[in-house]
Amino acid sequence: MKIVISNTKQELGKVAAQRGAILIRKAIEKEGEANIIVATGASQFEMLTELVKEDVDWTKVTGFHLDEYIGMADTHKASFRKYLKERFVDLVPVKKFYYVKGDAENPLEECNRLNKIISGMQIHVAFVGLGENAHLAFNDPPADFDREEAYFVANLDKTCREQQLGEGWFPSLEDVPKQAISMSVKQVLKSETIIASVPDSRKAIAVRNSVESEISPMVPGTVLKLHSKTWLYLDKESASLLRESVETVF
Repeated sequence: MKIVISNTKQELGKVAAQRGAILIRKAIEKEGEANIIVATGASQFEMLTELVKEDVDWTKVTGFHLDEYIGMADTHKASFRKYLKERFVDLVPVKKFYYVKGDAENPLEECNRLNKIISGMQIHVAFVGLGENAHLAFNDPPADFDREEAYFVANLDKTCREQQLGEGWFPSLEDVPKQAISMSVKQVLKSETIIASVPDSRKAIAVRNSVESEISPMVPGTVLKLHSKTWLYLDKESASLLRESVETVF
C-alpha cells in the first residue's frame, strides 16, 4: 500500500483523480474497456470533482455502485444513487453504470441481480473511502473478510450511522437507515487497483488504526494492506496521527 499525503483535501482529490485516470486509461489501452467501482460520501467530493475533468474515454467505462441504503428512494438527499448521478454519471458519458437499487422490493433479490452482473467481470479500478469506524463500503466492524457474495445486506452500527448524521445527510439518528446493500470486502479486493481517498481530521483515528494495526476484522481498513496495488490518499489532517516513520510518498 502506497500512502500519499497532500497539504489539503483539494490537492488530495486532484492527485487521487489523476492516478485513477491513469489506471483507467491503461485498462482501456490493454483491454479496450475499463470497469470501475465508485464510492460516495463526503470523502469523495474533491476526488470526483477532479475525476470528471480527466481525459478519459468514458464511453468505454462501465461503473459499479459500491453501496446504498435499504428503503432509500433515489430522490432523497442522502441517496447514494442521487449523489452519483449528480457528481459523476450525469457529467461523463459512461458506457454503463450499475446502480444499487436500495428501494427494491426485495433487497436479497437485488443483491442477486448485482451478483450475477459483476460475476466474472474484472474490476480495474476501485475508488473507495474509509469510514470513521474504519469501515470499507458498509462492512462495519467486525467485518466478514471471507464473505463470498459480491453484494449483501449489511447491518449498520451506531458509529457508522452517527457519521452519516454528522455529515448532514439526515435530520436525526432515527432517520438514518439501519441496513444497506453493500459490496463485500472480498469483492473490493478483487479489483486490480484501489484508490482510497480519505480526507479530514475526523478520519485520523481510522487512518492511524488502518495503517498501523494488525490486519483485523475489527479495523476493516487494515485489509487494504493485503492488496499490492492500493494507493491511500490523505490530507495533512487525516494523516495527523500517523507515526513519522510510516513510509509515505509526497
